[in-house]
Amino acid sequence: MLLAADLGGTALKLALVDGQSRLICRREVSVSFDGYRTPLIVTTERAIRALLQETGATIAGIAVSATGQIDAAVGTVAGSNGSIPGYEGTPIRGHLERAFRLPVHVLNDANAALLGEMTAGAARGLSDVLMVTLGTGVGGAFVSGGRLLSGSRGLAGEIGHMLLHPGGEACTCGQRGCYERYASTGALLRRAQAALGRPGLDGQALFVLAQQGDPQALALLKAWFEDISLGIISLVHLLNPQLVLLGGGVCRQELLLSSVRRLVLSGVMPCFARELRLESAALGNDAGLVGAAQWWRQCAEKGCETIPSPV
Repeated sequence: MLLAADLGGTALKLALVDGQSRLICRREVSVSFDGYRTPLIVTTERAIRALLQETGATIAGIAVSATGQIDAAVGTVAGSNGSIPGYEGTPIRGHLERAFRLPVHVLNDANAALLGEMTAGAARGLSDVLMVTLGTGVGGAFVSGGRLLSGSRGLAGEIGHMLLHPGGEACTCGQRGCYERYASTGALLRRAQAALGRPGLDGQALFVLAQQGDPQALALLKAWFEDISLGIISLVHLLNPQLVLLGGGVCRQELLLSSVRRLVLSGVMPCFARELRLESAALGNDAGLVGAAQWWRQCAEKGCETIPSPV
């Protein structure tokens, strides 16, 4: 049994994971409850202790899926572009190993989500898959020839900082016009709250308004779908995947999936569209937990000096 943690910019998800990748005793807590005055790693440690105490579970280790640029070899946050105060440089692996005296392995959340889908979700049996995760920011991961594309330090896949609209909206990374400033769920909600004069508006409510025919909601979503699709079209031309997976809670919305699928398939060159599928992640918000546990097992078997194969 492993304890898996999926550490995001606003929430931490926890679960016990058995040897068949089944999730037991899921829990979710806020990590931004006090404006990040409590460091994310402290909130994570406390939540893990609470779950272990509550369940009395005996675990072999802790598997972590974490937001940001994660140096997977050492389990440290190499970069976060300033989006979460005090997060950059956090030694996630070192802190948790000292706290619990158990082996800990850490992977970027988008990579973990794709690994989860390769293990027990929509990407089983495939060799070339692009994952795009939409949330507070935009994450990306790609498997080519059955192996995770990782880069020299495990940092590859930061698609949220591709330039989509050069000279556009300022980004926390220091550039202007980054993909995630337009394609993230966070970007959509910022625009919708301002345009509709509803500061507390969430994504579910916005889609309900669109389903009711609200013209402003429909216009906001149309522009958002187009920005999401522009980035994916470029990535498809670069990577030539069999499958594009959209991850994040909002990607369960059929209006989003059908619109982005249509825009992407009509926007790529015909030879790239042939047999290309675009689907929502089958595991939903559980993908990162399943993938983190699978990563832990692979690291335990092979070590993490190189990125293990997901299949």
